[in-house]
Amino acid sequence: MHEKWGLLLNIAVFGIGNILLSDDGVGVHAVNKLITEYQFPGDVELIDGGTKGLDLLPLFENRDRVLIIDAANFNKEPGTIDTVEGDRIPSFLHTKLSVHQIGLPDMLFAAKLMEIMPSDMCLIGIQPLSMETSAEMSDLISGKMGELIGSVLEKLKEWGAEAVPVRKSMK
Repeated sequence: MHEKWGLLLNIAVFGIGNILLSDDGVGVHAVNKLITEYQFPGDVELIDGGTKGLDLLPLFENRDRVLIIDAANFNKEPGTIDTVEGDRIPSFLHTKLSVHQIGLPDMLFAAKLMEIMPSDMCLIGIQPLSMETSAEMSDLISGKMGELIGSVLEKLKEWGAEAVPVRKSMK
């Protein structure tokens, strides 16, 4: 529930990427970590978007806010975490890192044409180190996962959707 307006917002968090291309899968790994380690208000849906591109279009419908987690080319040092917001996201994604990013700008363009674009959109990305064929992320990017998750949680809190860590049972 958004404190300022007392409204229940419909928020989607998409983890995007190919988990078979090392650091490219960081978005998927991050959203899966969020699913297992945090509880979110009922207005937040966490989605493993993988490499689906245009197939994600129906999941954009009726969203107030969308947050995308992905490996991103910021032309900065590997491991750099940065944010791109709103209308800047589609043009930013034209600098492709991998094949899945071909479908993502197209999907955002289609959402705009269909008038289902959310009012707020944010991409939180990390500059990858490796895009080699591997099911494992590089040590550098794995080591930055906590910081990446922290950035996502902070943005969601700013949007009025605060997560609660899941308690792990002692065995």
